Amino acid sequence: MTRKHIVRVLVVAALIGGFSPRAMAQGFSWRGYESVIEEIQDRGVLRVGLGLFAPWSACDADGELIGFEIEVATRLAEDMGVEVEFARTNWNYIIPALIAEEFDVIISGMTILPERNLKVNFTSSYNQTGIYLVANRDRTAGLETLEDFNSSSVTIATRRGSSTISAIENVFPEAMILLYDSDTAILEAVVSGMADAARAHGSTRNTWVEDNPDTLHLPFDEPFASEVLAIAVRKGDHDALNFFNSWIAIRKADGWLEQHRQFWFDTQDWEDLVATDPMTIAECDASFQ
Repeated sequence: MTRKHIVRVLVVAALIGGFSPRAMAQGFSWRGYESVIEEIQDRGVLRVGLGLFAPWSACDADGELIGFEIEVATRLAEDMGVEVEFARTNWNYIIPALIAEEFDVIISGMTILPERNLKVNFTSSYNQTGIYLVANRDRTAGLETLEDFNSSSVTIATRRGSSTISAIENVFPEAMILLYDSDTAILEAVVSGMADAARAHGSTRNTWVEDNPDTLHLPFDEPFASEVLAIAVRKGDHDALNFFNSWIAIRKADGWLEQHRQFWFDTQDWEDLVATDPMTIAECDASFQ
């Protein structure tokens, strides 16, 4: 057998065994590739990165985390036979933190976007939500169509680093976008008139209007855009993608995901559970930094 044939056989054997030519050049590791799934099982803890924004995640009156994503991550960990640990992360830093292995996955209402997908891998979608406009009555009087809101004289508030920025830019390219770090700040902006309108998700839009009926209204019953949400994992981990995709398929099929999605996005029953005391909110937020 020639040297060329020997190299070819070794390359084929390495690929079949799960090794890359680059790994061969650096020396064989007979242990092979270790997925984050194995690390989670060895550790006994699923570490989840998230940001706080209802109804995906929020703090209750006791300072404990609640929300759709909290239930998803907790059930996922339970099905894996491990505990769950949440890492509160600044939204602008959450993808770099995942890449830096500060936690195992992002389960935090993350929308699939091309620019994000260049940095991380996404599972199949486990939730889809609409994006609505909530508007200041006085400042938007006479604006009756989506095109009316597509004006350089209109300001729309949304969250810094959010996927809704792209949605607003697509539908209202002429409007000015104002960026805030929290939903509380967004609501204050549109109530005070600093912004003409704001983006809102799910039943949150109804709550904002019900709490401020003289100031706010819903100019449209239907969402102006929608978001497809998924779990984010580090690139190259095919075992993790396979496991999480299988888990999503199972929990879709048995109705568990839809049942919990309806509670958090189609009803307002959860809103009485969310902390309203500023001190409790601040302490909860700080405890997950």
